[in-house]
Amino acid sequence: MIRLGAGPLDRVVAVGAHCDDIAIGAGGTLLTMCRARPGVRVDALVLSGGGSEREQEEQAALAAFCPGADLRLTVLKLPDGRLPAHWEEAKAAVEELRERSDPDLILAPRTDDAHQDHRGLAQLMTTAFRDHLVLAYEIVKWDGDLGRPAAYQPLTPEVAEEKVRLLQEHYPSQRHRPWYDREAFLGLARIRGIECHARYAEAFATTKLTLNLGN
Repeated sequence: MIRLGAGPLDRVVAVGAHCDDIAIGAGGTLLTMCRARPGVRVDALVLSGGGSEREQEEQAALAAFCPGADLRLTVLKLPDGRLPAHWEEAKAAVEELRERSDPDLILAPRTDDAHQDHRGLAQLMTTAFRDHLVLAYEIVKWDGDLGRPAAYQPLTPEVAEEKVRLLQEHYPSQRHRPWYDREAFLGLARIRGIECHARYAEAFATTKLTLNLGN
């Protein structure tokens, strides 16, 4: 069954190359979705950070970003910034995720992301999950690689503010980074909101979307 459209959402897959990628790119969408659908299953896979303080941060953060959800999180130990050299391990993890999950929606990095870890994971996802709707989130960074999104999830001001609060609360290891602040997160959300006639929004790229306009 081809499921490239946005139908009922009972099962979601969210993947990130690093702890905090999912929350930065799609935290507001997860909050919105999980609150609207109590009990939704969220299978989350993160390729790096396992066994460190970052894994503990990720566990607490995603629990907060997925309230009421059936959250199943796996954090691996691939070295940060070295995904191309660990391609087989990453590929095996994605294929294992595919074997145990048949999601209605996938949240993943963009295939044109400038970071090699993000880009590599995105390429693996579109290969393993060929018949699924993949929304590719964006992460602002010094590379200046933001593009022109194709899909938007409007965020209420309350959800946008909560996303920022949770990011600051649950990832203390990232607070020293110059881009990791309220202005950056809310600023991008405000721009994406303007683009979709909302106050705030998260934006996504998508390469394939099947429509069903006959129903």
